[in-house]
Amino acid sequence: MKNLSVVESHRERRAKPSIPLIDVRTPAEFRSVHAEGALNHPLESLEAEALPFEKSETLHLICQSGGRSAKACQLLEAAGYEAVVNIEGGTAAWQAARLPVAEGKKAMSLERQVRIAAGSLIVVGAAVGCFVHPGGCGLSAFVGAGLVFAGLTDTCAMGMLIAKMPWNRG
Repeated sequence: MKNLSVVESHRERRAKPSIPLIDVRTPAEFRSVHAEGALNHPLESLEAEALPFEKSETLHLICQSGGRSAKACQLLEAAGYEAVVNIEGGTAAWQAARLPVAEGKKAMSLERQVRIAAGSLIVVGAAVGCFVHPGGCGLSAFVGAGLVFAGLTDTCAMGMLIAKMPWNRG
């Protein structure tokens, strides 16, 4: 997998407009803001066989910060795609570099939804543990362990689950 900065990707795509930019964020995130000209193919439903591109074609993949697009690159490479490029820093870096974006209805980012859900579960577990039954602390410990695992493995089961919620779908 090749990595490019947002500026390098933008430069390459301006020189060769036929290079597709694939945004693998949720439809809600994509509707909120995306790099101009990007196509939305969410990671949670990405099927390499269903993509309308040749396996020899160069594809630039972007997400919010670079993690999901790196996973999508690995998935496509495993399916035989030869020239997938991960855009480092994602849409956040694209905006920071003041590159052209299309903006729509604002949506809460998936990362923010995960932080809210994890924090809420930890508070509920602690409250149940203090006021109802000591076993409630197990919920807080479970969520905390999940966050540690997510950090160590760069995967997030809670994020993938939240991405499937109705408000994050197209």
